[in-house]
Amino acid sequence: MIRLEHVKKVYPNVTPLKDVNAVVNDGDIISVIGPSGTGKSTLLRCINLLERPDSGKIFFNDEEITSPKCNVPKVRQKMGMVFQSFNLFGHLTVIENIMLSPVKLKKISRQEAFDEGMKLLRLVGLSEKYLSYPDQLSGGQKQRIAIARTLAMNPDVILLDEPTSALDPTMVGEVQAVIRGLSETGRTMMIVTHEMNFARSICNRVFYMDEGGIYEEGTPDDIFLNPKRDNTRRFIKHLKVMEFTVEGRDFDFPGMVSMVDAYCQKNIISKHSRNALHLTLEEMIQQILLPELESPHINAAVEYSEENGEICVTISYNGNINPAESENQLSYSLLEASVSEIQYDNNNTVKIFIREH
Repeated sequence: MIRLEHVKKVYPNVTPLKDVNAVVNDGDIISVIGPSGTGKSTLLRCINLLERPDSGKIFFNDEEITSPKCNVPKVRQKMGMVFQSFNLFGHLTVIENIMLSPVKLKKISRQEAFDEGMKLLRLVGLSEKYLSYPDQLSGGQKQRIAIARTLAMNPDVILLDEPTSALDPTMVGEVQAVIRGLSETGRTMMIVTHEMNFARSICNRVFYMDEGGIYEEGTPDDIFLNPKRDNTRRFIKHLKVMEFTVEGRDFDFPGMVSMVDAYCQKNIISKHSRNALHLTLEEMIQQILLPELESPHINAAVEYSEENGEICVTISYNGNINPAESENQLSYSLLEASVSEIQYDNNNTVKIFIREH
C-alpha cells in the first residue's frame, strides 16, 4: 500500500531522515517509536506530503506521490492525518468541523455530511457535543473530534502523530479507547506514540526509529521482548547509558571518576550502586587491564535500568585477558565481592552486573 525508497529529509541544522526504506501493507497497524528528535513525526508528514522529501520516492497504491505530477489533494483524501494539537477550527461547531471537508472536497450534500458526522460522533462517544465549539471541550474530547473529522473522509490510511501527547494523563485513556476501536476495523494505521504499553497492545508491526531511519523493525514481541540492536534494547528497557574509551596508560582517570559521579547524580543512583560502580571501573580497568595490555584500547559502557535499578558495565578490550585468571587476583577478588555477577565471553568482553540488595 505504501512504499518508501531511500527517503531523505534535511533541515538547516539536522537531517532527521537519512535513508528510509519501508513497506506498509494493507491492514497493517504500525507503531512508530523512538527517542525524541529521531524523525518519527517527520516520517508521517513526508508520507502525507505535508513535508516534501529532499530525495527518494514514496508510493501509495503503486502511484509515486512524490512525483511533481501527483494530485496531492486527491491523495490526502485517502490518507487522513490526526495531529497532536487537534487543529480544529475554533469558529465552527463540532459538527461543522466534521462536515467541512466532505462537503468541500467530496461534494456531498450538507444533509448527507451531517448524518454521517453524527454517526461518527456516536462512534467516538460525543454525539451530545455536536453543537459545541472546540473551546468548550476538554483535550481528550477535542482529539476524539479530530479523529471523527479524519474518518469523515473515509480514508484508506490513518496517520496519527502522537495523538495523546498533548493530553492530561486522565484523558489519555478515552482517546486510546477510540483508536483501539479503529484498529479492529481493518484500516491501515501508523501511530507515532511514546505510550509503549499502548503501542505494543494495538499494533502488528513496530518501527523503532533512530540514527536517521528505521533502526529496527519487527513484531511487538520482537521489539519489546527481544530487541536485537543496542539502541532499541536501551530504549525499550529505559536504560541510561554512559560510554567512554581508554586509549593508553595516560588516561584521565580522575576525569572519568568525575563523569561517573555526574552520571550517578543525574540518574539518582543509590550510594551503594555508585560505590560498586566506582570500584568496578577502578579494579577492572586500572588494576587488571591496563597493567597487562601492551597498547591499551578499552571501551566501557555503563547501562543503568530505571525499571529495576540494575547497572550493567560492559568492558571490551584488545589483547587476550581473562580477568578471572589475571595476575592481580586481589583486585578480582575485591570485584567479585562487590558486584552481583561477572560474565566473560572469551572474546575480550566482560559484563559486570551491579544489583540493589
